[in-house]
Amino acid sequence: MKHLIDPMDLTVEEIDHLLVLADDIMLHKEKYQEVCRHKKLATLFFEPSTRTRLSFEAAMMELGGNVLGFSSAGSSSATKGESVSDTVRVVSGYADIIAMRHPKEGAPFVAAQKVDVPIINAGDGGHNHPTQTLTDLMTIHREKGRLSDITIGMCGDLKFGRTVHSLIKAMSRYENVRFVMISPIELRLPEYIIKDVFEKKNIAYKEVRTMEEVMPELDILYMTRVQKERFFNEADYVRLKDSFILDEKKLKTAKKDLCIMHPLPRVNEISTKVDDDPRACYFKQAMYGKYVRMALIMTLLGVSANEN
Repeated sequence: MKHLIDPMDLTVEEIDHLLVLADDIMLHKEKYQEVCRHKKLATLFFEPSTRTRLSFEAAMMELGGNVLGFSSAGSSSATKGESVSDTVRVVSGYADIIAMRHPKEGAPFVAAQKVDVPIINAGDGGHNHPTQTLTDLMTIHREKGRLSDITIGMCGDLKFGRTVHSLIKAMSRYENVRFVMISPIELRLPEYIIKDVFEKKNIAYKEVRTMEEVMPELDILYMTRVQKERFFNEADYVRLKDSFILDEKKLKTAKKDLCIMHPLPRVNEISTKVDDDPRACYFKQAMYGKYVRMALIMTLLGVSANEN
């Protein structure tokens, strides 16, 4: 594994390795606090981010490494017209590993062709967000104790949600996973994912229009926000943004051990009253992201606790 551009770049065995390593980091933080000493992570974020960028930075710092970079295209030479390829080539001379977010789909893939240091795709437009997928897998692994034999409901913006698309592809490789897609017709899952993943692999799925009709079946409920930045028409956004809001009433028929997930940021699609429900896992999910990114950084850099 040289770069991580798409979650499908990882084999199931590599994912399992990362999750086991992340578990161990959580349990034995002191063992890993110097493994990336004298190593530098560059965070090249051409698009705004809070959790992903800070999670990467915290991950590298907790491994004993250093961080440099920028948090928006406006604070980079992109404002002067510099190409992504040139920026990455220059920065690769300053850092040992690069985490990159870009609004243009495919930009991290292009960058990875130009440099010798590992590139981690931290999100490229509506395309991929592989470390969020790893975060999601770790959350399911930690909260349910398995990645197979699960019914997962995905609710909200299934058309533009890159986290949904990536997680579907990743979970489709595990045994006996059943998908329930909950969305308005306008935001339903793209047909190509239905054909290329569900139908091609003969995976059980169904599409519904309300949470209530399927809530008792779900082991996982993955909520997403309706993203204004992915809409071409603001009127459509205003009409659909409040379509699916999870509240205490909708949870009355849910399983006692339901795991409620959300990649964040949340707007209003989950009532704040749900935050105190023990089934709410989205803040733990954000925390798990730091540990799985620590495991990924170590793996891509080829370092281990045994070397220190």
